[in-house]
Amino acid sequence: MLFFGFYFLFAKTPERAIFENYLRSRRIMRAAMLLLAANYSVHFFFGVRFVDVNAAILMNLSTYFLCYWLFSSALTTLLDRFYITRRRLRTHLGLWLLFSIFSGVILLLLPDGAMQKIGLAVMAAWLIGYGLFLVRRLLLAYYKAVRIFNDTHSDDIGSYIRWMYVFTWWAVIFGISCGLLTFLPDEWVFIWILSSVPFYIYLYHCYQNYLLFYEQVERAMESEITSEEEILCDIKPEEKQKPEQESPSYHAEIAEKIKEWIDKDGYVRPGLTIKELSDILHTNRTYLSEYIKTTYNKSFRDWIIGLRIGYAKRLLVQHQTLTVADVAEKSGFQSPSHFIRLFKENAGCTPVKWRKTETE
Repeated sequence: MLFFGFYFLFAKTPERAIFENYLRSRRIMRAAMLLLAANYSVHFFFGVRFVDVNAAILMNLSTYFLCYWLFSSALTTLLDRFYITRRRLRTHLGLWLLFSIFSGVILLLLPDGAMQKIGLAVMAAWLIGYGLFLVRRLLLAYYKAVRIFNDTHSDDIGSYIRWMYVFTWWAVIFGISCGLLTFLPDEWVFIWILSSVPFYIYLYHCYQNYLLFYEQVERAMESEITSEEEILCDIKPEEKQKPEQESPSYHAEIAEKIKEWIDKDGYVRPGLTIKELSDILHTNRTYLSEYIKTTYNKSFRDWIIGLRIGYAKRLLVQHQTLTVADVAEKSGFQSPSHFIRLFKENAGCTPVKWRKTETE
Protein backbone atom coordinates (compact mmCIF):
# COMPACT_ATOMS: atom_id res chain seq x y z
CA MET A 1 0.00 0.00 0.00
CA LEU A 2 2.86 2.37 0.76
CA PHE A 3 4.41 1.50 -2.60
CA PHE A 4 1.16 2.29 -4.43
CA GLY A 5 0.67 5.47 -2.43
CA PHE A 6 4.18 6.77 -3.12
CA TYR A 7 3.90 5.80 -6.78
CA PHE A 8 0.82 7.99 -7.13
CA LEU A 9 2.74 10.72 -5.30
CA PHE A 10 6.06 10.73 -7.16
CA ALA A 11 5.56 9.02 -10.56
CA LYS A 12 6.38 11.35 -13.43
CA THR A 13 3.96 12.52 -16.10
CA PRO A 14 4.49 14.72 -19.16
CA GLU A 15 4.76 18.36 -18.10
CA ARG A 16 1.85 19.63 -20.17
CA ALA A 17 -1.33 21.38 -19.13
CA ILE A 18 -3.58 18.69 -20.55
CA PHE A 19 -2.38 16.24 -17.86
CA GLU A 20 -3.70 18.46 -15.06
CA ASN A 21 -6.78 16.31 -14.44
CA TYR A 22 -4.71 13.12 -14.50
CA LEU A 23 -2.36 14.52 -11.86
CA ARG A 24 -5.28 15.73 -9.75
CA SER A 25 -6.85 12.29 -9.94
CA ARG A 26 -3.61 10.60 -8.97
CA ARG A 27 -3.09 12.90 -5.97
CA ILE A 28 -6.57 12.04 -4.70
CA MET A 29 -5.91 8.34 -5.21
CA ARG A 30 -2.61 8.75 -3.36
CA ALA A 31 -4.46 10.15 -0.34
CA ALA A 32 -6.81 7.15 -0.36
CA MET A 33 -3.92 4.68 -0.62
CA LEU A 34 -1.91 6.21 2.20
CA LEU A 35 -5.00 6.46 4.40
CA LEU A 36 -5.72 2.76 3.88
CA ALA A 37 -2.05 1.93 4.45
CA ALA A 38 -2.22 3.72 7.80
CA ASN A 39 -5.40 1.84 8.69
CA TYR A 40 -3.89 -1.54 7.79
CA SER A 41 -0.68 -0.69 9.71
CA VAL A 42 -2.62 0.04 12.88
CA HIS A 43 -4.36 -3.32 12.60
CA PHE A 44 -1.14 -5.21 11.82
CA PHE A 45 1.31 -3.65 14.25
CA PHE A 46 -0.83 -2.40 17.12
CA GLY A 47 -3.47 -5.12 17.23
CA VAL A 48 -6.20 -2.58 17.90
CA ARG A 49 -8.87 -5.15 17.09
CA PHE A 50 -7.64 -7.37 19.92
CA VAL A 51 -7.52 -4.45 22.36
CA ASP A 52 -10.86 -2.78 21.60
CA VAL A 53 -13.13 -4.30 18.96
CA ASN A 54 -15.51 -1.35 18.88
CA ALA A 55 -12.67 1.12 18.37
CA ALA A 56 -11.36 -0.99 15.48
CA ILE A 57 -14.81 -1.10 13.86
CA LEU A 58 -15.15 2.67 14.27
CA MET A 59 -11.78 3.24 12.66
CA ASN A 60 -12.70 1.00 9.74
CA LEU A 61 -16.11 2.57 9.15
CA SER A 62 -14.70 6.09 9.25
CA THR A 63 -11.81 5.14 6.95
CA TYR A 64 -14.07 3.41 4.42
CA PHE A 65 -16.49 6.31 4.29
CA LEU A 66 -13.71 8.77 3.50
CA CYS A 67 -12.03 6.38 1.05
CA TYR A 68 -15.30 5.87 -0.81
CA TRP A 69 -15.28 9.59 -1.51
CA LEU A 70 -11.59 9.68 -2.40
CA PHE A 71 -11.73 6.69 -4.76
CA SER A 72 -14.85 7.89 -6.55
CA SER A 73 -13.50 11.44 -6.77
CA ALA A 74 -10.21 10.27 -8.27
CA LEU A 75 -11.96 8.33 -11.04
CA THR A 76 -14.74 10.84 -11.66
CA THR A 77 -12.16 13.59 -12.05
CA LEU A 78 -10.68 11.70 -15.00
CA LEU A 79 -14.06 12.00 -16.73
CA ASP A 80 -15.30 15.31 -15.34
CA ARG A 81 -12.80 18.12 -14.88
CA PHE A 82 -15.49 20.17 -13.10
CA TYR A 83 -16.15 17.60 -10.37
CA ILE A 84 -13.86 18.83 -7.59
CA THR A 85 -15.25 22.08 -6.16
CA ARG A 86 -14.92 23.72 -2.76
CA ARG A 87 -18.61 23.31 -2.09
CA ARG A 88 -18.56 19.61 -2.94
CA LEU A 89 -15.41 19.13 -0.85
CA ARG A 90 -17.01 20.80 2.18
CA THR A 91 -20.20 18.78 1.75
CA HIS A 92 -18.51 15.38 1.65
CA LEU A 93 -16.06 16.14 4.44
CA GLY A 94 -19.03 17.28 6.53
CA LEU A 95 -20.85 14.02 5.79
CA TRP A 96 -17.72 12.07 6.77
CA LEU A 97 -17.45 13.91 10.10
CA LEU A 98 -21.16 13.39 10.79
CA PHE A 99 -20.91 9.70 9.95
CA SER A 100 -17.84 9.27 12.16
CA ILE A 101 -19.48 11.06 15.11
CA PHE A 102 -22.66 8.98 14.90
CA SER A 103 -20.63 5.79 14.55
CA GLY A 104 -18.54 6.76 17.58
CA VAL A 105 -21.64 7.41 19.68
CA ILE A 106 -23.14 4.05 18.74
CA LEU A 107 -19.96 2.01 19.21
CA LEU A 108 -18.37 3.73 22.20
CA LEU A 109 -21.27 5.18 24.19
CA LEU A 110 -24.18 2.81 23.68
CA PRO A 111 -24.06 -0.42 25.74
CA ASP A 112 -23.87 -3.75 23.94
CA GLY A 113 -27.32 -4.94 23.02
CA ALA A 114 -30.23 -4.49 20.64
CA MET A 115 -29.93 -0.69 20.41
CA GLN A 116 -26.28 -0.87 19.42
CA LYS A 117 -26.97 -3.52 16.80
CA ILE A 118 -29.80 -1.44 15.32
CA GLY A 119 -27.53 1.59 15.30
CA LEU A 120 -24.77 -0.33 13.54
CA ALA A 121 -27.26 -1.61 10.95
CA VAL A 122 -28.31 1.98 10.26
CA MET A 123 -24.69 3.10 9.88
CA ALA A 124 -23.94 0.15 7.58
CA ALA A 125 -26.95 1.08 5.43
CA TRP A 126 -25.77 4.69 5.38
CA LEU A 127 -22.29 3.62 4.29
CA ILE A 128 -23.60 1.36 1.52
CA GLY A 129 -26.11 3.96 0.35
CA TYR A 130 -23.40 6.61 0.22
CA GLY A 131 -21.15 4.32 -1.77
CA LEU A 132 -23.90 3.52 -4.27
CA PHE A 133 -24.65 7.23 -4.67
CA LEU A 134 -21.01 7.87 -5.57
CA VAL A 135 -21.00 4.88 -7.93
CA ARG A 136 -24.06 6.24 -9.72
CA ARG A 137 -22.35 9.60 -10.21
CA LEU A 138 -19.23 7.94 -11.59
CA LEU A 139 -21.16 5.65 -13.95
CA LEU A 140 -23.22 8.61 -15.16
CA ALA A 141 -20.01 10.36 -16.19
CA TYR A 142 -18.67 7.15 -17.76
CA TYR A 143 -21.75 6.43 -19.89
CA LYS A 144 -21.92 10.07 -20.94
CA ALA A 145 -18.30 9.99 -22.10
CA VAL A 146 -18.79 6.74 -24.04
CA ARG A 147 -21.89 8.14 -25.75
CA ILE A 148 -20.02 11.27 -26.75
CA PHE A 149 -17.11 9.26 -28.15
CA ASN A 150 -19.45 7.01 -30.14
CA ASP A 151 -21.35 9.99 -31.54
CA THR A 152 -18.24 11.90 -32.59
CA HIS A 153 -15.35 9.48 -33.27
CA SER A 154 -14.99 6.52 -35.58
CA ASP A 155 -12.31 4.96 -33.36
CA ASP A 156 -13.29 3.15 -30.17
CA ILE A 157 -12.15 5.85 -27.73
CA GLY A 158 -14.46 4.35 -25.11
CA SER A 159 -12.24 1.27 -24.89
CA TYR A 160 -9.53 3.42 -23.29
CA ILE A 161 -11.74 4.17 -20.29
CA ARG A 162 -13.42 0.76 -19.96
CA TRP A 163 -11.11 -0.09 -17.08
CA MET A 164 -12.95 2.52 -14.99
CA TYR A 165 -16.21 0.66 -15.50
CA VAL A 166 -14.62 -2.67 -14.53
CA PHE A 167 -12.85 -1.17 -11.53
CA THR A 168 -16.00 0.61 -10.34
CA TRP A 169 -18.00 -2.61 -10.05
CA TRP A 170 -15.04 -4.41 -8.53
CA ALA A 171 -14.79 -1.57 -6.01
CA VAL A 172 -18.49 -1.94 -5.18
CA ILE A 173 -18.08 -5.67 -4.46
CA PHE A 174 -14.79 -5.16 -2.62
CA GLY A 175 -16.04 -2.17 -0.62
CA ILE A 176 -19.22 -3.87 0.56
CA SER A 177 -17.28 -7.05 1.36
CA CYS A 178 -14.75 -5.13 3.44
CA GLY A 179 -17.58 -3.43 5.29
CA LEU A 180 -19.10 -6.81 6.14
CA LEU A 181 -15.74 -8.32 7.10
CA THR A 182 -15.34 -5.54 9.66
CA PHE A 183 -18.03 -7.21 11.78
CA LEU A 184 -16.72 -10.77 11.43
CA PRO A 185 -14.70 -12.56 14.15
CA ASP A 186 -10.98 -11.79 14.41
CA GLU A 187 -9.83 -15.01 12.71
CA TRP A 188 -11.38 -13.79 9.44
CA VAL A 189 -9.46 -10.51 9.32
CA PHE A 190 -6.77 -12.00 7.09
CA ILE A 191 -9.37 -12.33 4.29
CA TRP A 192 -10.02 -8.61 4.53
CA ILE A 193 -6.30 -7.85 4.18
CA LEU A 194 -5.35 -10.38 1.48
CA SER A 195 -8.37 -9.62 -0.71
CA SER A 196 -7.05 -6.11 -1.23
CA VAL A 197 -3.83 -7.25 -2.95
CA PRO A 198 -5.21 -8.05 -6.46
CA PHE A 199 -7.61 -5.12 -6.21
CA TYR A 200 -4.86 -2.52 -5.78
CA ILE A 201 -2.48 -4.21 -8.21
CA TYR A 202 -5.17 -3.92 -10.88
CA LEU A 203 -5.70 -0.24 -10.06
CA TYR A 204 -1.97 0.45 -10.18
CA HIS A 205 -1.56 -1.11 -13.62
CA CYS A 206 -4.69 0.62 -14.95
CA TYR A 207 -3.34 4.04 -13.98
CA GLN A 208 0.00 3.24 -15.57
CA ASN A 209 -1.56 2.06 -18.83
CA TYR A 210 -4.09 4.87 -18.96
CA LEU A 211 -1.28 7.39 -19.13
CA LEU A 212 -0.62 6.13 -22.67
CA PHE A 213 -4.15 7.00 -23.84
CA TYR A 214 -5.10 9.83 -21.50
CA GLU A 215 -4.23 12.66 -23.87
CA GLN A 216 -6.35 11.20 -26.68
CA VAL A 217 -9.32 10.72 -24.35
CA GLU A 218 -8.97 14.16 -22.79
CA ARG A 219 -8.78 15.93 -26.14
CA ALA A 220 -11.91 14.12 -27.31
CA MET A 221 -13.62 15.14 -24.06
CA GLU A 222 -12.48 18.76 -24.19
CA SER A 223 -14.03 19.30 -27.60
CA GLU A 224 -17.46 18.04 -26.48
CA ILE A 225 -18.02 18.87 -22.79
CA THR A 226 -17.81 22.45 -21.58
CA SER A 227 -19.79 22.27 -18.33
CA GLU A 228 -20.72 19.78 -15.64
CA GLU A 229 -24.43 20.21 -16.46
CA GLU A 230 -23.80 18.45 -19.77
CA ILE A 231 -22.52 15.42 -17.87
CA LEU A 232 -25.22 15.34 -15.22
CA CYS A 233 -28.16 16.18 -17.47
CA ASP A 234 -26.94 14.28 -20.54
CA ILE A 235 -27.15 17.34 -22.76
CA LYS A 236 -25.85 16.48 -26.18
CA PRO A 237 -23.40 18.96 -27.67
CA GLU A 238 -25.34 19.15 -30.91
CA GLU A 239 -28.53 19.98 -29.00
CA LYS A 240 -26.94 23.05 -27.43
CA GLN A 241 -26.60 24.72 -30.79
CA LYS A 242 -29.53 23.16 -32.64
CA PRO A 243 -31.29 25.81 -34.66
CA GLU A 244 -34.83 26.70 -33.73
CA GLN A 245 -35.93 26.21 -37.33
CA GLU A 246 -34.56 23.55 -39.64
CA SER A 247 -34.84 23.58 -43.38
CA PRO A 248 -36.93 20.64 -44.65
CA SER A 249 -34.54 20.26 -47.55
CA TYR A 250 -31.25 19.81 -45.70
CA HIS A 251 -31.65 16.02 -45.44
CA ALA A 252 -31.71 15.66 -49.21
CA GLU A 253 -28.65 17.87 -49.54
CA ILE A 254 -26.69 15.90 -46.92
CA ALA A 255 -27.81 12.58 -48.42
CA GLU A 256 -26.37 13.55 -51.78
CA LYS A 257 -23.07 14.68 -50.27
CA ILE A 258 -22.77 11.53 -48.16
CA LYS A 259 -23.44 9.32 -51.16
CA GLU A 260 -20.59 10.98 -53.07
CA TRP A 261 -18.31 10.62 -50.06
CA ILE A 262 -19.20 6.93 -49.60
CA ASP A 263 -18.61 6.24 -53.30
CA LYS A 264 -15.07 7.59 -52.82
CA ASP A 265 -14.54 5.29 -49.78
CA GLY A 266 -13.82 8.29 -47.56
CA TYR A 267 -14.88 6.34 -44.46
CA VAL A 268 -11.67 4.26 -44.45
CA ARG A 269 -9.71 7.28 -43.23
CA PRO A 270 -8.30 6.34 -39.78
CA GLY A 271 -9.32 8.44 -36.80
CA LEU A 272 -12.23 10.09 -38.60
CA THR A 273 -14.44 12.36 -36.46
CA ILE A 274 -17.83 13.83 -37.17
CA LYS A 275 -16.33 17.31 -37.11
CA GLU A 276 -13.85 16.35 -39.82
CA LEU A 277 -16.61 14.77 -41.89
CA SER A 278 -18.79 17.88 -41.62
CA ASP A 279 -15.83 19.94 -42.84
CA ILE A 280 -15.24 17.53 -45.74
CA LEU A 281 -18.89 17.66 -46.75
CA HIS A 282 -19.11 21.44 -46.17
CA THR A 283 -22.17 21.01 -44.04
CA ASN A 284 -23.37 21.85 -40.54
CA ARG A 285 -22.18 19.36 -37.95
CA THR A 286 -25.48 19.56 -36.06
CA TYR A 287 -27.44 18.71 -39.18
CA LEU A 288 -25.04 15.91 -40.05
CA SER A 289 -25.26 14.30 -36.62
CA GLU A 290 -29.04 14.51 -36.62
CA TYR A 291 -29.22 13.10 -40.15
CA ILE A 292 -27.06 10.07 -39.28
CA LYS A 293 -29.12 9.23 -36.21
CA THR A 294 -32.44 9.75 -37.98
CA THR A 295 -31.57 7.98 -41.22
CA TYR A 296 -29.44 5.09 -39.97
CA ASN A 297 -30.61 4.88 -36.34
CA LYS A 298 -26.98 4.46 -35.31
CA SER A 299 -24.27 6.43 -33.58
CA PHE A 300 -21.59 7.97 -35.78
CA ARG A 301 -19.10 5.26 -34.76
CA ASP A 302 -21.48 2.36 -35.47
CA TRP A 303 -22.36 3.85 -38.85
CA ILE A 304 -18.70 4.19 -39.84
CA ILE A 305 -17.94 0.68 -38.58
CA GLY A 306 -20.75 -0.71 -40.74
CA LEU A 307 -19.32 1.02 -43.81
CA ARG A 308 -15.82 -0.23 -43.04
CA ILE A 309 -17.00 -3.81 -42.47
CA GLY A 310 -18.74 -3.73 -45.85
CA TYR A 311 -15.56 -2.43 -47.47
CA ALA A 312 -13.53 -5.13 -45.72
CA LYS A 313 -15.88 -7.84 -46.99
CA ARG A 314 -15.34 -6.66 -50.55
CA LEU A 315 -11.57 -6.72 -50.06
CA LEU A 316 -11.68 -10.21 -48.59
CA VAL A 317 -13.48 -11.56 -51.65
CA GLN A 318 -11.84 -9.50 -54.40
CA HIS A 319 -8.26 -9.63 -53.08
CA GLN A 320 -7.69 -13.03 -51.57
CA THR A 321 -3.94 -12.52 -51.32
CA LEU A 322 -4.45 -9.82 -48.70
CA THR A 323 -3.98 -10.92 -45.10
CA VAL A 324 -6.49 -10.07 -42.40
CA ALA A 325 -4.02 -7.47 -41.07
CA ASP A 326 -3.79 -5.90 -44.54
CA VAL A 327 -7.58 -5.77 -44.85
CA ALA A 328 -7.89 -4.23 -41.38
CA GLU A 329 -5.39 -1.51 -42.21
CA LYS A 330 -6.92 -0.70 -45.61
CA SER A 331 -10.40 -0.57 -44.07
CA GLY A 332 -9.38 2.01 -41.45
CA PHE A 333 -9.46 -0.11 -38.30
CA GLN A 334 -7.19 0.57 -35.32
CA SER A 335 -5.67 -2.92 -35.24
CA PRO A 336 -6.22 -6.45 -36.63
CA SER A 337 -7.56 -7.67 -33.29
CA HIS A 338 -9.99 -4.78 -33.12
CA PHE A 339 -11.10 -5.51 -36.71
CA ILE A 340 -11.61 -9.23 -36.03
CA ARG A 341 -13.70 -8.52 -32.93
CA LEU A 342 -15.96 -6.05 -34.75
CA PHE A 343 -16.19 -8.30 -37.82
CA LYS A 344 -17.37 -11.22 -35.66
CA GLU A 345 -19.99 -8.99 -34.04
CA ASN A 346 -21.22 -7.92 -37.47
CA ALA A 347 -20.94 -11.13 -39.53
CA GLY A 348 -21.09 -13.78 -36.82
CA CYS A 349 -17.75 -15.32 -37.76
CA THR A 350 -14.09 -14.41 -38.27
CA PRO A 351 -12.89 -12.72 -41.49
CA VAL A 352 -11.00 -15.89 -42.50
CA LYS A 353 -14.05 -18.09 -42.10
CA TRP A 354 -16.27 -15.56 -43.89
CA ARG A 355 -13.85 -15.34 -46.83
CA LYS A 356 -13.73 -19.14 -47.08
CA THR A 357 -17.53 -19.37 -47.06
CA GLU A 358 -17.99 -16.67 -49.66
CA THR A 359 -15.38 -18.00 -52.08
CA GLU A 360 -16.31 -21.69 -52.02
